[in-house]
Amino acid sequence: MRLFTVAAQEVRVGLRNRWVLATTVLMAALALSLALLGSAPTGVVKADPLAVVVVSLASLTIFLVPLIALLLSFDSIVGEHERGTLMLLLAYPVARWQVVVGKGLGQVVILGVATVLGYGSAAAALWLRGGVGTQALQAFGGMVLTSVMLGASFVAIGGLASTLVRERATAAGLAVGVWLFFVLLYDTALLGVLVADQGRVLGKSELDALLLLNPTDVYRLFNMTASEAVSVYSGMAGPGDPAALPAPVFLAVLAAWVLVPLALAVAVFRRRPL
Repeated sequence: MRLFTVAAQEVRVGLRNRWVLATTVLMAALALSLALLGSAPTGVVKADPLAVVVVSLASLTIFLVPLIALLLSFDSIVGEHERGTLMLLLAYPVARWQVVVGKGLGQVVILGVATVLGYGSAAAALWLRGGVGTQALQAFGGMVLTSVMLGASFVAIGGLASTLVRERATAAGLAVGVWLFFVLLYDTALLGVLVADQGRVLGKSELDALLLLNPTDVYRLFNMTASEAVSVYSGMAGPGDPAALPAPVFLAVLAAWVLVPLALAVAVFRRRPL
């Protein structure tokens, strides 16, 4: 299919530009640092080292993966337009939606390979040292899966930004603004609203709904609460369970954060004059 041809071309560009290598090395270095240094006290307290690393890596991923995803995708369309290759690409028998989806798919493959190899190196190092439980392994697998989904959501958002603007510099600024909003500003503003509200209007259900409007919060809640082995070390275990929603709901919402921006990007690009 032409869709996979576009995706394969995007992967080849990523390989040629050393995106896969650089991202994999960065993720592996950070993951191994957290695994080897962060798990040092676990032998004394009898904690599962991989469960502790899941908590640390999940916190790191919220900052790192969205940024890498936006760097990969912010110029996917507008960059082709500025280089003068967009018209050439569309001259081939390929639909506009296939260009948008194919480029996004290729970028997700790049990010997925880097995430699996980079984070997998930390799990392999801890597994060889021993003391890793089955629950922690399952939690780590869920973290890797949702890390790729989180990256895919920001790839879709970056692709949408790339279809909305006419200049690469504008797309870069928009990508930085998106990263700052979802990673830093949203939770700060939400905390301020909760403090000002004092529980008068916003209850538990309203707070859950507001958290679902941010893919990084959905990712955090899933990885901090889905596994009992991890929730003990994340401080989110006990009778006052902060996650009233089941794990499949978080996965469905993350999937929606991938599909909705991607559909909007396709709709905008179809109406975009060349």
